Amino acid sequence: MLLSTEHRALYETTKKIVDTEINPYIDQWEEEGIFPAHRLFKKMGEHGLLGISKPEEFGGAALDWSYELMLCEAMGTVNAGALAMAVGVQTNMATPALANFGSDDLREEFLAPSISGDWVAAIGVSEPGAGSDVASIKTTARKDGNDYIINGGKMWITNGTQADWICLLANTGEGPAHKNKSLICVPMKSKGVTIARKLDKLGMRASDTAQIFFENVRVPQRYRIGEENKGFIYQMKQFQEERLWGAASKLMAMEKAIQDCIEYTRQRKAFGRPLLDNQVIHFTLAELQTEVEALRALIYRAVEQHIQGEDVTTLASMAKLKSGRLVRRVADSCLQYYGGMGFMNETPISRLYRDARLTSIGGGADEIMLTIISKKMGTLPKETLI
Repeated sequence: MLLSTEHRALYETTKKIVDTEINPYIDQWEEEGIFPAHRLFKKMGEHGLLGISKPEEFGGAALDWSYELMLCEAMGTVNAGALAMAVGVQTNMATPALANFGSDDLREEFLAPSISGDWVAAIGVSEPGAGSDVASIKTTARKDGNDYIINGGKMWITNGTQADWICLLANTGEGPAHKNKSLICVPMKSKGVTIARKLDKLGMRASDTAQIFFENVRVPQRYRIGEENKGFIYQMKQFQEERLWGAASKLMAMEKAIQDCIEYTRQRKAFGRPLLDNQVIHFTLAELQTEVEALRALIYRAVEQHIQGEDVTTLASMAKLKSGRLVRRVADSCLQYYGGMGFMNETPISRLYRDARLTSIGGGADEIMLTIISKKMGTLPKETLI
């Protein structure tokens, strides 16, 4: 994929925000377990970073997804994985279906303020009993006149305590599990919406994650995205951008970890010579860097095909699978070479070690990615439920 001057300018714009508005405060936000989403998103919105591939009539730039990739890679330079994840929810997890299938009125009401950074968005799919198994969600939205009445609960909701609205997947029919769901824009200030708790997580600590309950929440049916009972299909399409974002956001984080490890092992001496002089270390780091570049090539190929309108389910699943496993390997290998210092919270590699683990769980666990890939390869029956 050829990167233009415009691509590099977008990367540099994002990197400047990372360097001035995020990294100086990231340790504090990690300590507090939350970041100022409205303040940061407004700043990013002013620079046109929250609607890169979204329609111009709602404040977006209408660029192709290769530009989203530049935003994503630059967010990977944040000294914590939480911010890349939180921004990704806003740009490529909660809003793609709305941008592609929502009515003009709905996009004006929910998409436009999300692009400008005035509103914070969340995606509401996972439940305590339905994570990767999306078809088994229990939350319902039943018709009552011109409204839906929503009951149920969602779990592990990124941006959940600060969100102004949530893109909610709910059962709106009685048919088969893949044909009875709809995506609905639900304002978080609606009566009956309760943020039960902010979750205490192993990693991604600067990002607020919530458990949310919905008790007789009434929203107009016009808040539904696209056709009724097509929500599962819309969400599967939405997942592809989420998985590409999740994979790509680890590229720069892994490169930084490898470079930091090189510098540390060059300076740290053991038995009278730098640790880096050990062949096992510089060979391991060379192999890891090669793996990162191979992953980048896979991601770039997937993005190119996505831009051409092709189905990238297989490639996006492969990229997310590989990214989740590779980032864990990079973090573990580098931490080992830091020795005791790698086990200290003050050392950045320990944060990557914690943050990296989510990549193989969120947005579809590794086992789901393997099942999808297997189905596409023809080694599993097409009717396998995923």
